[in-house]
Amino acid sequence: MSLPPLLYHYFQLPLPYARTLAVQESIHALQLALRRSKAHQDILLLLEHRPVYTTGRRQLSSAPEVLAEETRLTRLGADFVTTQRGGQITYHGPGQLIGYPLMDLGRTTPPVGIREYICKMQTTLKLHLSEAHGIKTIPSDNTGVFTDPFTKIASIGVQVRHRLTTHGFGLNITPEIYSWFSQVVACGLANVRPTSIADATITKKPGEITVSGEIQGLVRRWGKVYGRDMERLDVGGGGELAEIIRALEEEARAAALPPPPAVSLHLLAGHDHISPHQRIPPKTVRQISLFCGEKLGAPVLVITGFTI
Repeated sequence: MSLPPLLYHYFQLPLPYARTLAVQESIHALQLALRRSKAHQDILLLLEHRPVYTTGRRQLSSAPEVLAEETRLTRLGADFVTTQRGGQITYHGPGQLIGYPLMDLGRTTPPVGIREYICKMQTTLKLHLSEAHGIKTIPSDNTGVFTDPFTKIASIGVQVRHRLTTHGFGLNITPEIYSWFSQVVACGLANVRPTSIADATITKKPGEITVSGEIQGLVRRWGKVYGRDMERLDVGGGGELAEIIRALEEEARAAALPPPPAVSLHLLAGHDHISPHQRIPPKTVRQISLFCGEKLGAPVLVITGFTI
């Protein structure tokens, strides 16, 4: 029996971890509901996260040491989320390509085992690093992808329920991740440091490496290793899956917009109303600037004059 195409979607804007986790759960529930009628679809979500530290199911969210870490790491400006994936604490953020394969391992007879699924994921990442960048990797007793016994370029942490997968991999693309990783013992490996494609590639200059530039090659190799035709999700199409992805895209775009002005002009300097084309005298403008600084805690804005 031939397998249906595996859909994929790449989010170009960084996403908050908790919201993306909720989307995975929504898709998992949708797949489970539709599986009996064989109308469910597999999808590979590709994205970057906003800075976040996540823990695995081995670490209890109520444990004193985990609570202390949450306090310390959130002070750095990152989010902190406990999850049910495998593995221990790690970091995700800009410069790292995250892949969330939401796949039904029971589509084949016999079903794909969890060990085989993870092995294929490692094989895909290694193949991409080798073919696209000439990066050599080594076997390791630890889950993930290593360029030497003490250097890691990709992490893997998955969850499988009802033979449906969630969570996935993080592939280090550019060096901005290093300072964040230095704050934790990632995946419990004290003597292991991160590297990235930009620092390890021998086929391109480091400045030419981008997250978006890795997408098509990785998607193609994913289909090759897993034996699936890869098909881009039509976000503008119908169906619940497209609606879920479309909603998250719209949220990401809204979050990326600049914040609205903190003050409405009609409230400034005692003006109840400013009519179109009314010129505000420089003295009044200086009053507006001082009002902003004193009342809103904003830096004093020096304006030489403008016309409404």
